[in-house]
Amino acid sequence: MRKSLHIFTLALVILSLSTAAMADGGESASAVAGVVNINTADASQLALLPRIGEKAAQRIIDYRTEHGPFKKATDLMQVKGVGAKTFEGLSKYIAVEGKTTLSSKVQGPRKPRAKKPTATASN
Repeated sequence: MRKSLHIFTLALVILSLSTAAMADGGESASAVAGVVNINTADASQLALLPRIGEKAAQRIIDYRTEHGPFKKATDLMQVKGVGAKTFEGLSKYIAVEGKTTLSSKVQGPRKPRAKKPTATASN
């Protein structure tokens, strides 16, 4: 009885440590630390955001120049090409105050490719 209690306790400790290690490892690999201030960022900093390339970054700068600074993050959806779907993916990486701290490109989640239908031979 005493030996099985030690084995059970050891197994429980190993299981909890491995679960914690897997949870930490998976989260840190996908999480990117930092934000981009959309009121002060240049085109190269804006291009670090997911689904934002050079052209979209320039449109953001042009909009900001014409209309003034963004008052809230959701104002970014007024820029052509930045709709609700795009905003949803980059909202956690943008700010309207403070410094730009994002230093590497954020890769957005990719959808799996759809399989093409195969052609069948017909007689």
